[in-house]
Amino acid sequence: MSDIGNRPRRSTGLNRRNLIRGAMAAGGLAALGAAGAAYAQNGTHPGALHTQADFDRMKQRVFANQAPWLAGWNKLIANTHSHPTWTPNPQTGIYRGEGWSQNYQIFYNDIHAAYQNALRWRITGTTAHRDCAVNILNAWSGTLEEINGSADRWLASGIYGYQAANAAELVRDAPGFDRSRFQSMLANIFYPMCDHFLRVHNGACITNYWANWDLCNMAAIMAIGIFNDDRAKFSQAVDYFWNGAGNGSITNAIPFVHNAQYAQWQESGRDQGHSMMGIGMMATIMEMAWNQGVDLYSARDNAFAKAAEYVARYNLGYDDLPFTKYTWGTGVNCDYREHTTFGTTGRGQTRAVWEMVYGHYYNRRGRAMPNVAAIIDQVRPEGGGGDYGSTSGGYDTLGFGTLCYTR
Repeated sequence: MSDIGNRPRRSTGLNRRNLIRGAMAAGGLAALGAAGAAYAQNGTHPGALHTQADFDRMKQRVFANQAPWLAGWNKLIANTHSHPTWTPNPQTGIYRGEGWSQNYQIFYNDIHAAYQNALRWRITGTTAHRDCAVNILNAWSGTLEEINGSADRWLASGIYGYQAANAAELVRDAPGFDRSRFQSMLANIFYPMCDHFLRVHNGACITNYWANWDLCNMAAIMAIGIFNDDRAKFSQAVDYFWNGAGNGSITNAIPFVHNAQYAQWQESGRDQGHSMMGIGMMATIMEMAWNQGVDLYSARDNAFAKAAEYVARYNLGYDDLPFTKYTWGTGVNCDYREHTTFGTTGRGQTRAVWEMVYGHYYNRRGRAMPNVAAIIDQVRPEGGGGDYGSTSGGYDTLGFGTLCYTR
């Protein structure tokens, strides 16, 4: 990807769950007074993508050999990243993008190994997995000094920032884990880049970067806020969700709500791999917020549920969906671009993004999600990093949704 390339348009928004609807009607954080009100009282730990109740459920179902959790567990333990013999390869810098000596694959492989081992420890209590995760995370927090590269460095700060914080959250109180040093790494290396991107967008037209670029950096800021017990950062991510000028806000990521069932995703005219990635990124933000007492899932009358159904249905092979022309400005001068129909590249691709969405809307809330359910039937059990090829797209989400989010 080039520094400022042919990327999109912005289309022409907290608190704890029992206050969310009033906040939505009044326009987000501004209606709530202090920004800190967005964060659950005293924080919840573990409380990023998983809570202790989640681990209790996984453990109970797996030990009882119940479907589909057992299939999800077997997928996890078959992944080589989850083996306690994994040896980290920490670097002083993470580099991503053309024109650089790219090594970001080293980091995402190590972080997925830390997450998968920590997940196995949380379910079985096997200390070898815990110690492996701790070793990986300590190695990186004691070595990493910078993230750099082309414009793609902003993807690295976001995607790997949220994943690193989530892996660390699982072992935050584990013996030998240098939590304060890891918090410093997140706060001093990852967060400034995420914050800078959302404020400046690499000097480009505000509509230039696709929703995914915003969303991954929003996810990182939220996850860092949770792991670092930093209410201001958590609230910053929630505020951007409602009010951000870029394409990651709830209004711009879902520019058109067509009807009660479907809403158009911002990248639907681009391609389907990135559309599915966006579903996974926004779900990640919503799930972390939910676990801290903040309901973003219901924003704009469940617009995200409608967008997930829209993306799922198109990737199931149906051609009966509405599509509204989407226009945007690109580059530094906001040169005009438009999409008039779906982007077909990557259609039907497998991504580990659907179980988290279904686990909330259907399992928690009882909302029918027929297209998401149908695509889950095709891809279950969901795996994680290492199960979907060696390139970065297979590592964009932490995965294992069948195990983690089936309720």
